[in-house]
Amino acid sequence: MSAWLPSAPCSRVCVESVGSPAAVPRALLRLAALLAVLLFGIVLIPVVGRLAAVWRDRLTRMWCRTIVRVAGVRLRMTGAAPPSGGLLLVANHISWMDIPLLAAVRPARMLAKAEIRQWPVAGVLTASSGALFIQRDRLRALPRTVERIADSLRGGSAVVVFPEGSTWCGRAQGRFRRAAFQAALDAAVPVQPVHLQYRFDGGAVTTAPAFVGSDSLLTSVWRVVSARALVAEVRVEPVLPAGSAPDRRTLALAAETATNGAATNGTAGTGTAVVETADAHRRSAEAQRRNATAHRGSANSKAYAHL
Repeated sequence: MSAWLPSAPCSRVCVESVGSPAAVPRALLRLAALLAVLLFGIVLIPVVGRLAAVWRDRLTRMWCRTIVRVAGVRLRMTGAAPPSGGLLLVANHISWMDIPLLAAVRPARMLAKAEIRQWPVAGVLTASSGALFIQRDRLRALPRTVERIADSLRGGSAVVVFPEGSTWCGRAQGRFRRAAFQAALDAAVPVQPVHLQYRFDGGAVTTAPAFVGSDSLLTSVWRVVSARALVAEVRVEPVLPAGSAPDRRTLALAAETATNGAATNGTAGTGTAVVETADAHRRSAEAQRRNATAHRGSANSKAYAHL
């Protein structure tokens, strides 16, 4: 297991079972509709690619919202629209459904693992969308990947990254890894944190849409289309402006804090405030480490004096 190949502790044990015999006919209809919408989009990709950017983005948003709707999921989106131009779009990662949800926020190129190329339907869609593929088990390829992300950002594209590096069940969230944030710093573009969450309408958070552990893609899709009154909540957090963080560690922590919801529960109303809070946490942690080192040195000195 390499440092670029993180894993979550979540497994199929975390995932709720939502299917029932009565739900099968509805699930089959939803699955058929979902496949039809996906195939329709694949056929139209060459045509849509020739349109002006504003129309291309509008049709992509409409198509992705349709994917979510025919799968039986209601979309609730809050927050301001993300800025135009180069933008690093980051979010916590739970399900395959996260991808059309983020495209509904703003169409973007995706940083995706190379294995997705081999997936049926989804592999074609991902490749056709201009995704940036990465071989996650090759650490030597990481600097080049960061360069490719930065080049796309400089060209005015939005790039979607899931910095946890793995899917989680939805009741917990992983740490944001820092590499992709270096691309935002190099390209001098803002970072847009987005928080994703799934729940039953009027009920508690659910893990049913999660795609974790040994799950197959089809199994996860079937749980989604079998669920009743499933709601996807997309919270667009305040943008983290370009130049507001001194380094990628601070920027990653600020984005992680925002997607965890901690920034929106307090008085922080801007992305800059979130970065300042994250920077303060980083400085505090560094001070604690220095104090701990000093205490260990002092203890060693006293022990030596008694010898």
